[in-house]
Amino acid sequence: MIAWLFVSVALTPVAPQPTPPATVASTVESAVDDESDAEDEEEEETSAVTAEDESVQAIDTVGDDRPRYTTDLPQPELERRFSKDIVSLGSISVGFANTGRLINGVFLGKDDAWELVAPDMAYGTAETVDYLKTITHMVKQQFPMTAPLRINHIGKKEGGYLRPHKSHQNGRDVDIGLIYKNNQNPGAGRRVNRIPHMDMGPNWAFVRATMTLSDVQMLLVDKKIQVALYDYAVAIGEDKAWLDTLFFSAGAPIQHARGHRDHFHVRFFSARSQELGRRIQPVLSQRPDENMTFHRVRGGDTLGALARMYGSGVATIQKRNGMRNSFLTLGRTLVIPLRGPCTQCPIPPPVILPARHMSPTGMLAVIPVSTEPARSTTTLTSFGSTIAKPMGLGAPLE
Repeated sequence: MIAWLFVSVALTPVAPQPTPPATVASTVESAVDDESDAEDEEEEETSAVTAEDESVQAIDTVGDDRPRYTTDLPQPELERRFSKDIVSLGSISVGFANTGRLINGVFLGKDDAWELVAPDMAYGTAETVDYLKTITHMVKQQFPMTAPLRINHIGKKEGGYLRPHKSHQNGRDVDIGLIYKNNQNPGAGRRVNRIPHMDMGPNWAFVRATMTLSDVQMLLVDKKIQVALYDYAVAIGEDKAWLDTLFFSAGAPIQHARGHRDHFHVRFFSARSQELGRRIQPVLSQRPDENMTFHRVRGGDTLGALARMYGSGVATIQKRNGMRNSFLTLGRTLVIPLRGPCTQCPIPPPVILPARHMSPTGMLAVIPVSTEPARSTTTLTSFGSTIAKPMGLGAPLE
């Protein structure tokens, strides 16, 4: 049971995770923002590929591919259920975040703690959805007067390419809008300085909960936003050495990405869903309805060339995508049905969860100024309308 002090509240615990010897290294505040910042997002995708391109990130493993999170499913049973009862397997994250897809995607749904900007794009792995619920409920509990967090894009029900992102393809990526004072969005555009408008208390509470209550792979946000959050966390008494491991050390989970000036981009590990995806990828051909991949049309592509590349057929691709002719549109994402195992689909390495980023000071009591006028506290006017005081030392949450 997770204990939240200052006011004692019981929360649903997050399932415990192992701490193995090796680890894996790794929209928007309104509809107007969603459109206006799309170019920024695409610029980030093309100019800073390593920030989101999971397939090129360094990955350390212990050198074997034994199941760790799906040991209840021997391979024959897994293949049987995949062929006969695929729904019983739960969410399956296939491939990489930038070249993958999602099977049995889980819909986030509605809740007072968040608002779905694009409900059709609110599907993720079971782990992603559970983490989001835990994190947003924590923020809402700390800041009950804060507007619901804006959940922008997670992914499509079947995963695959989602404009304008490079990632968001296998159910593990989420975009969450920054939280502003009085829920007043300062507007769109690159030159807008959002920092004076940010309510630092709930923004830091979101980042802190993401680091401590989930298996986060990375959190992308503009470096200027990072500095403001770091300074706020230091000012309220967070452990500086711990903060340095989050923001500035080699392999830190919080990273800079251009085009992320108005939102957080979080990628979670989804241990069971990813391991299922890795194990079923070689046998996808056993289910023709699931044996497919996605291809984003580039210059020089033809249906004939794509059919040969993926071992498909021109007529099959046309039928699956509702095409009446052979003309291709640049940037369009095609579903490519496969006749056999995909030879162009890289299989990710084994997933091994790292330890969570626990603070040595345990939990933090964050108090909205407006609801606690009598307390002897100092308002951090340079950071926003909320203050926080560190609680006494205690055991980290598990």
